[in-house]
Amino acid sequence: MSSSLGTPLVTLQATLPWRSVLNGARLVAFAALLAFVWSAVQVGLFRGDLVNAGGWALVQQFFAAALRPELSTDFLLLTLEATLVTFAYAIGGLALSLVIGSLGGLLSSEVWWQARRPKARLLSSPWLIARGALVVPRAIHEAIWGLFLVRILGLDPLVAILALGIPFGAITAKVFSEILDETPRDALRALLNSGVPPARAMLYGLLPRALPNLISYSFYRLECAIRSATVLGVIGAGGLGYQILLSLQSLRYQEMWTLMAALLVLSGLTDWLSARIRQALGAPTRLELNAGADCASEAAARARATSGSRTLLGLLAAALVLTPLAFWYVQPDPSRLFAPHTTMLLGDMLRQMFPPDLSPANALTLLNLAAQTLAMSVFAIALAGLFGILLAYPAARPARHTRRAMFTYGIARAFLLFCRAIPAPVWALLILFIIFPGPLPGALAIGVHNLGILGRLIAEAVENADKRPVRALQHAGVPSAQAFLYGGLPMTLPQSLAYIFYRWENCMRETVIIGFVGAGGLGRLLTEQLSSFDYSGVTATLIMLLILTFAVDVLSNTARRAIR
Repeated sequence: MSSSLGTPLVTLQATLPWRSVLNGARLVAFAALLAFVWSAVQVGLFRGDLVNAGGWALVQQFFAAALRPELSTDFLLLTLEATLVTFAYAIGGLALSLVIGSLGGLLSSEVWWQARRPKARLLSSPWLIARGALVVPRAIHEAIWGLFLVRILGLDPLVAILALGIPFGAITAKVFSEILDETPRDALRALLNSGVPPARAMLYGLLPRALPNLISYSFYRLECAIRSATVLGVIGAGGLGYQILLSLQSLRYQEMWTLMAALLVLSGLTDWLSARIRQALGAPTRLELNAGADCASEAAARARATSGSRTLLGLLAAALVLTPLAFWYVQPDPSRLFAPHTTMLLGDMLRQMFPPDLSPANALTLLNLAAQTLAMSVFAIALAGLFGILLAYPAARPARHTRRAMFTYGIARAFLLFCRAIPAPVWALLILFIIFPGPLPGALAIGVHNLGILGRLIAEAVENADKRPVRALQHAGVPSAQAFLYGGLPMTLPQSLAYIFYRWENCMRETVIIGFVGAGGLGRLLTEQLSSFDYSGVTATLIMLLILTFAVDVLSNTARRAIR
């Protein structure tokens, strides 16, 4: 090590989280490397007959069509209608998920039950029941919820709203509970010790501090809801996803690029609006993981300064206007939930689903495909995590607005937006042009889609990281690359790894919808079972998916705690 580098490193030793990063990350990194090698073998990366040479002509036609998209008046009107349907589904699903998430997040948080029963054992309280009740809804992909609900309710917009709201509500409840549990409790304890009832103490002592992160995550879920509403088009729910699928299946690439442009604009506007609102609220990131008490207290201080601002009032007004407008536009029929025909169909389906098919032959098939599905999720998150970290730094807003820096920043941001705006099933269909069907195209599709999401999340962590270590090294004459390696990377690596493990759970869920387009794993088996009305087999497959999702959830939480 050069002398020019040694002095600033000694000076900054107390500020850089080297020991905390290395102690937890070393073991996690070694286990991740072994898991990646195993997953690469399982998905068939080293097979000799991967590439379909005849598909390159279709790929060339697809990208050539980007220069001449379909711009006829009729098709533009169709695109506008599909965009509004997708946005309305996202707003309706988000509204339902926030209702479920707020109630479920409160009941599944440790702080709520500890405030109510300070001396009671947590595991013996209803907290455990609330936590367990959220596992099943969030483990089942929204597309699966959509397929079941279509069978019971028919082709009604209510299906798309419920299919988004139920699993998103469970996911939101889990994150809301974590936000509440990690918020500093000094004000809450003071109120409780003064004899204030727990509900009122939570309202005045904890909620104002947690509010910026709660609102920030709600907007993150809106972005997710738009992507998921697009995915629901694959099962015939309408909107942009359905039109993209029709255009792709009929090889009308000009139409497909017009539809994807609309999806990019919708996602980009939501991304921009989310960033502006979070900035006004003083919540710098969409999703705060492993933040610690210091960050939480800073966010709380900012929240107190802005809690009565026009931003919060504007958000409330927008919610009161957009939610009824979304329901009015798509016209869902809530009466179907209580119709006798619905009850009859639900009872008939449940009778067909139980008991599950756990015969030896089916169990062996499930175990083999479960290993393949797990490998797909590991390979996808490894791909997304590695390239997400690499692209996050050029995608972070540069400190110096030079022409070269802003050009690089714009290109990186646009690429990440394109990756995450296009649904994983559409990526899978495109990759299947040049790679033969199997688990590898599915893993690549999930990886590319999550690359866009992870890159954006990590870029925000980079933008909000402490810049003093890098500047100190640069002022000492250390080259930029070494300054980044020793001063920048350690500051953002724990948060980046936390994001990666958080998204791993989502990758596992997405393997199901990828199977619908023939990309392997338990999703492909589930598609075959649904098409043949083998509902006892469907139940067995869902049980295996629940086990896998729960295992990934436990491993992800353990890894995030190890690098905290």
